[in-house]
Amino acid sequence: MKIFRCLRAVAACTCLALVGPLVHAQDYPTKTIRIIVPLPPGGSNDVLARLIAQKMSESFGQPVVVENKPGAAGNIATEYIAKSAADGYTLGIAPNQTVAVNPVLYPKLPYDVVKDLEGVSMLGRVPMVLVVSPKVTVKSVAELITLAKSTPDKLTYASAGSGSPQHMAAEVFKSMTGTRMTQVPYKGSAPALLDVLGGTVDVMFCPINSALPHIRSGKLRALGTTGPTRLALLNGVPTIAETVPAFESDIWIGLITPARTPVPVIAKLNAELRRILALPDVKEKLADQGIDAESSGAADFTKLIASDQKRWAAVIKAADIKPE
Repeated sequence: MKIFRCLRAVAACTCLALVGPLVHAQDYPTKTIRIIVPLPPGGSNDVLARLIAQKMSESFGQPVVVENKPGAAGNIATEYIAKSAADGYTLGIAPNQTVAVNPVLYPKLPYDVVKDLEGVSMLGRVPMVLVVSPKVTVKSVAELITLAKSTPDKLTYASAGSGSPQHMAAEVFKSMTGTRMTQVPYKGSAPALLDVLGGTVDVMFCPINSALPHIRSGKLRALGTTGPTRLALLNGVPTIAETVPAFESDIWIGLITPARTPVPVIAKLNAELRRILALPDVKEKLADQGIDAESSGAADFTKLIASDQKRWAAVIKAADIKPE
């Protein structure tokens, strides 16, 4: 009899263990959800977070608030997310710099992206465009390569700091073309772009939403885009890959949650994000900001993080990139 009672107890516990997360997901959310953004207000990450927060709040019937925690190349916010309660109420915006580049650039982070965080979904991609100051006379990617090869280390390129998408795109470009240009790092895209506009720096791989007004006004010259296909927003501008086969480097942004968040909660969040990102008004608003809406499965996003870490680890090692 004791054995049977023990077996019934084990079975009951197993059922509770299985039912518990389901009940959690069914009730979720019952309070405010916070979305942590690792960058200041105003950029693509912030735009995505606020638009998604608004739609989630309307659907869930609970407040969804955005908190900006900039600093340390996004590491402050990412650590905060990693060490938060794994209950689905603290989520994080994750651009590729914070979860794919920083973990292989900074040797002693106080968290492990693979072990301490889980992907929820992709949110979008921000194409970049290779631009030059009007003071630089080249009019194509091929001409830029020729100029860079004839004047090693003379051309300068602006970045938003070591490990930033602008920096990594330039390093991939240099590696694939056998050119040498000198990085001028800034604390953010805005001051970097200002110096390219002013002619202090020659070249920049710039997010399209920041560069587009200046390209249209003639203050910047667009040579090529960084994605696999041409962009409707830049009619007539070729991809860099048309000159440098297989070149590709863009900014992707996703949503993460602390590891061990209940799987049904992640599934509920993923389904909600997929619904939101498919809405015509959301797609239109994001497109106006130069952001291509894109969702994915939670496991697929987690795999993308891991595979991109390997990719950028190779670039960082080859270029001997060090954190600032």
